[in-house]
Amino acid sequence: MRCLLLALPLALLPFAIACAADAHDHDHEHGSLGAHVHGAARLDMALEGRTLALELDTPAMNVVGFEHPATSDADKATLALARETLLKPHGLFSIPEAAECTVIKQTLEGPLFGDKADDHGHDNGDADEHEHSDIKGHYQLTCAVPAVLNKLDLTQLFKSFPAFQTIQVQLVTQKRQLGAEVRPSNPVVKF
Repeated sequence: MRCLLLALPLALLPFAIACAADAHDHDHEHGSLGAHVHGAARLDMALEGRTLALELDTPAMNVVGFEHPATSDADKATLALARETLLKPHGLFSIPEAAECTVIKQTLEGPLFGDKADDHGHDNGDADEHEHSDIKGHYQLTCAVPAVLNKLDLTQLFKSFPAFQTIQVQLVTQKRQLGAEVRPSNPVVKF
């Protein structure tokens, strides 16, 4: 599984570079695979055997509406609700019930959740309004009947976080690799 997950970014590098070239980036890029773009996110998916791994990478703005440390009661409540929502993958990703997938692990990363620095090296301790903050959700599921996994519906993700405008999806299975862009008007990825 680890080899498949490590191969995912390399296998789909041409797709990611093409998508990044079209993105507006707030005057600077963060790494070679793309920019920090409000309204846009990335979802990497890998299916190997019975294991389905999902990684959602998004600017915090898409999820909570801000990127600064939560200091006000309203920001803290918004962040707590977002955390609760993000830690329930079955509420975000509609996976066919017949696949009988069970969540075995879910984690969140990002400076708003207490990480000292985000993935771009920004120190959360001295963040100002110009700093960017990302959130990464990592989800691992075991599916009793993986053969019926033929689609992933992101309708609930778009409903839970209406700031999402596009999600670049990269999928790797033992049979195929796929890159797609989903939007609220077309939220389904077919395997």
